[in-house]
Amino acid sequence: MKLEQAHIDQIRTAFEKMQSREDLLHVLNVAKPLVYGDKAVPFQLKQLTWYANPKLGRKRYTEFKVKKKSGAERSIHSPVAGLKSIQKTLSFVLQCVYEPHNAAMGFVRDKSIVDNAKLHVGNMYVYNIDLKDFFPSVDQARVWKCFQLKPFNLFGEITNISIGPKWVTEKRVGRKDIANILASLCCTEMEVERKNENGEWEKVKRNVLPQGAPTSPVITNIVCRRLDYLLSAVAKRFGLKYSRYADDITFSSMHNVYQPESEFLKELQRIITEQNFHIKESKTRLQKDGYRKEVTGLLVNEKVNVQQRYIKQLRMWLYYWDRYGYERASSIFLQQYIADKGHVKKGKPDMANVISGKLDYLKMVKGADNELYLKLKSRFDLLIGFEDPINQVLNVWETDGIEQAMDFYYKDKLE
Repeated sequence: MKLEQAHIDQIRTAFEKMQSREDLLHVLNVAKPLVYGDKAVPFQLKQLTWYANPKLGRKRYTEFKVKKKSGAERSIHSPVAGLKSIQKTLSFVLQCVYEPHNAAMGFVRDKSIVDNAKLHVGNMYVYNIDLKDFFPSVDQARVWKCFQLKPFNLFGEITNISIGPKWVTEKRVGRKDIANILASLCCTEMEVERKNENGEWEKVKRNVLPQGAPTSPVITNIVCRRLDYLLSAVAKRFGLKYSRYADDITFSSMHNVYQPESEFLKELQRIITEQNFHIKESKTRLQKDGYRKEVTGLLVNEKVNVQQRYIKQLRMWLYYWDRYGYERASSIFLQQYIADKGHVKKGKPDMANVISGKLDYLKMVKGADNELYLKLKSRFDLLIGFEDPINQVLNVWETDGIEQAMDFYYKDKLE
């Protein structure tokens, strides 16, 4: 189903009117067909109750480790199927209700990694920082509090109503109960690092946003609204450009304010610490003019572009496919792909699907009319065509004649 502004308005209106968990269920069921299609089965109230209570839902996540390029491991918490469908729908609802700060580029409708990079093209200095343990650094209490603020307004209202000659105080807690449910659906208990009173890192158990949940990215945009506002103000004060793609923060400028102990860096550190985040020093880097400059993996020296390695890899896989055939090329591809990624999800990645995805990404970065993209896409389409059994028969017919083509066709049928 194509998303229309009318759908977004409908979800916003329904969200504003929520007073109970039954109303929350209604909002999710209005949104679910927009996420999963018209045949989506509606959620039931018992599902919300089950997954919002860790004691009932018990094992709500599957944890696995992913190797980083640095060699360290990243913990991913993948929600079980039932919870994942709720979170995916809820993520869509929150994106309809909430409009993030202009500086937020990641996980925002109508924005992409290309928009994030474009902002910094052509500047002499590009300064990148990462936030340490971004998702797990957000506690459930902080998520709960954000849901009580605008535009969600999920708080218990206290009103005075008149009954005859007397005024009676009535406390409405329905919307606050919804905030509790949402925070519980989006967070889970896990071991995280926190600084103690002595400023030392120690491991503790907290209910936090898990990396791997569909709701975590949009909620961090909500939580980081104040951070984006403050860092945008600092950027304006120092004459810089600022953007944030999840935990990846970028400043750029034509002048250098990034020297150690500079006023800008002191202010940057103060704001990030006050907002309960921490800079990952090992990922901090200043990129200067005359060298390759990257923003979230894209080159920004003169225009937004992919790295040369990306193109070389695409050409190499297409060459192997053309030279050795799909089966042998796929075997070579698989070894390289796993070595590069360090982790592969369920099942073996299909070479054709991976190449198709990489071509789509190249199209997004360079444009649909880019000569290099069109050349690689044409070569891919040709190879895909040869893999089609009918096209294979026609190719044999063209080169070896109709009898050989018939032998080729019936060979598979007989085997």
